[in-house]
Amino acid sequence: MEAQDLINSGITAFQANRVPPQLGKVDNAAQAAKIAQDFEAFFLGQMLQPMFEGLEAAPPFGGGHAEKIWRTMMVDEMGKAMAKAGGIGIADSVQREILRLQEAQQ
Repeated sequence: MEAQDLINSGITAFQANRVPPQLGKVDNAAQAAKIAQDFEAFFLGQMLQPMFEGLEAAPPFGGGHAEKIWRTMMVDEMGKAMAKAGGIGIADSVQREILRLQEAQQ
């Protein structure tokens, strides 16, 4: 997609490049915990995003393309903060599954 197409469709370049954490090879439990927490942060950010879509910024300082990018980044950081503070339990389940799959491969 071209930059103007992204802007016209309401999707920012930042949103188009967001991808969930990749599992790949996990060497230890600490790495599995980090990946699981990153996954939960991504999930929470995705779930929080619709809450902020209908909000309009007040002039003269808000609005525009930069506001959309900033809001997306803010929501992602909120997801990270929620996951770091304990989240909603997704990270624990994901970590257990990662470790179970790693054991099955060995």
